[in-house]
Amino acid sequence: MKLLHGGDYFPEQWQTQPETIKEDFAYFKQANINTVTVGMFAWSILEPEEDHFNFAWLDQVFDLAEENGIKVILGTPSGARPNWLASKYPDVLRVNSRLERNLFGGRHNHCFTSVNYRERVRIVNEKLAERYGQRESLLMWHLSNEYSGECHCEQCQSAFRHWMQEKYGTLDAVNQAYWNTFWSHTYTDWQQIHSPTEVGEMAVHALNLDWRRFVTDQTIDFYLHEKAALQRYSDDVLVTTNFMADTEHLIPFQALDYSKFSQVVDVVTWDCYPAWHNDWESEANLALKVGFINDLYRSLKEQPFLIMESSPSFVNWHDVNRPKRPGMHQLASMQLLAHGSDSVLYFQMRASKGSSEKFHGSVIGHVPPERNRVYQEVATLGQRMAELDGLVGSMKQSEVAIYYDWENDWALQDIQGFSKTGMHYHRTLHDHYRPFWQQDVNVDVITKNNAFEGYKLLIMPMVYLHSEDLLEKIQTFVKSGGTVVYTYLSGMANETDLVYEGGTLAGLQDLLGVIINETDVYYPSQTNQLLLGDATYQVHDYAIVFERTSAEAMAYYGSDFYQGEAAVSVNHYGDGQAYYIGARTGDDFLATFYTDLLEQLNISSNSSTKTSQDVSVQTREAIDGTVYYFAMNFSNQLQSVELSPNLVDVSTGQEVETSLDLQAFEVKVLISKT
Repeated sequence: MKLLHGGDYFPEQWQTQPETIKEDFAYFKQANINTVTVGMFAWSILEPEEDHFNFAWLDQVFDLAEENGIKVILGTPSGARPNWLASKYPDVLRVNSRLERNLFGGRHNHCFTSVNYRERVRIVNEKLAERYGQRESLLMWHLSNEYSGECHCEQCQSAFRHWMQEKYGTLDAVNQAYWNTFWSHTYTDWQQIHSPTEVGEMAVHALNLDWRRFVTDQTIDFYLHEKAALQRYSDDVLVTTNFMADTEHLIPFQALDYSKFSQVVDVVTWDCYPAWHNDWESEANLALKVGFINDLYRSLKEQPFLIMESSPSFVNWHDVNRPKRPGMHQLASMQLLAHGSDSVLYFQMRASKGSSEKFHGSVIGHVPPERNRVYQEVATLGQRMAELDGLVGSMKQSEVAIYYDWENDWALQDIQGFSKTGMHYHRTLHDHYRPFWQQDVNVDVITKNNAFEGYKLLIMPMVYLHSEDLLEKIQTFVKSGGTVVYTYLSGMANETDLVYEGGTLAGLQDLLGVIINETDVYYPSQTNQLLLGDATYQVHDYAIVFERTSAEAMAYYGSDFYQGEAAVSVNHYGDGQAYYIGARTGDDFLATFYTDLLEQLNISSNSSTKTSQDVSVQTREAIDGTVYYFAMNFSNQLQSVELSPNLVDVSTGQEVETSLDLQAFEVKVLISKT
């Protein structure tokens, strides 16, 4: 097994220049490329008119791949329908949230419910599977590309109503779950149910949640429809699709619940495009956010993931598309491997001559490879990756988990309460992740689908939407000796966003040993103080006023009408303990709090000491027990870090000193000496 190195290749653009395709494969070999992904945007070439197919160019790609020892990930073309299809079957085009049907254009501008679209996708997918499903070089099926978006057409409305009937059974159940007596929104007929729209209803929060759930389920159903067509002829090849993240803020993609979607893919893959060298944060802080997404997507299936797309240099959709500085491509790619990827794949392998992505970064750019710094750095990375094939299938071993939930995220965005400008769910997740990243402690970012057993510490930031089932899992975890940390704005509403009687889920208050009475909200210029021993920390945005029933106070508020009341508490519950952080604080308090917890719970770091928080040390443990240490310097200055003894540099084969110097943007990979 090898780490995959390569990416998205579009040879259909070069049919009139076949020598270019042959030249590309020669360049691929020089750059240690072992995988190409083809076909995902090629529908108009594969099927230039209805039921007339052209596979000659794709045959050539498979032949060249096999001649050069390169694997092929074959994409299905549903992400970009051809013009003739939209002209003949206009219902395949989406209807937007203003109930207007789109014109042809863009990529994901198609209805996942459309009977005509599903039928044409089935036909082309079966043709691909029949022709290529048993090719020697076929490694994996890549369905569509970055599934996303929604359609509000009548076919989708009908499907949504059917989904609602399956979920709730009766209109009375819907009206109760939605609290529809408010504003006289009671449904008296299933036909009255409609997707949220700015020309209709958008203020029923449970409806908004259910529509997002439906869109996820309908997208998954379409994925399974695509997969079924392939498996008629190719049922022994892995099948996946590429997940995304918000590229500006590096937060989980919001349009779909990947915790559900991940259950139907054979391997999780995602497209990673950080804005390196920006002017609003350090490289280390951006690397922290990349690490968080990696740890989330790795944890979805509790197995290594694949990077399906990344850029070898710049992208073309950020406000400023800056090239990576020398060394950053290798460092950024190695970070992906460090957190659990078994690949570094790119968009794109050769730059397009025209259209919207002609200036997106590529392995083979408009400047010839012989004088192209990007190509040379890709080739160097390929050489280094060839030394690390022992990583394939290995995992990070984590004793700490942070909880994330897509539905909770959606509900917080829609909450209409507390603070429009100060909700900051994602920032809070990063704030609680930061102490572990900075102290080189491996972390899993988990969802409600994961098992909680096996962790020593579980952190639950801002779990506003909190089910009874989730509470039962947490109670079992803590009773068995686990430690949980909850924060402000937790346990307030059920799965349909109805507020619990008393304002907070009763069983959660019992677990925490507190009674929550009030949520104080601050304007941006307002603060309070949190007093912990002799230290004082700043409180901003939120402060929960609560009584202690069985909990012990750890820290206190410094001012306001609740001065002297507990701000942080701990409750012993079964064989474990439950902490409650009632106030939003800065990084200084969280660093102190979690450092003490790490020591108390005997959770070890991957490093001993280091000169800067710009250095990150992550580990993966191979099946044979070999531990890989990735020591990464996310700064342009020399940094030092102290590691365990008896480590060997993978590149040199030499044992290294425990004190390790890292040059600017340098990464070293070490293994435990056997």
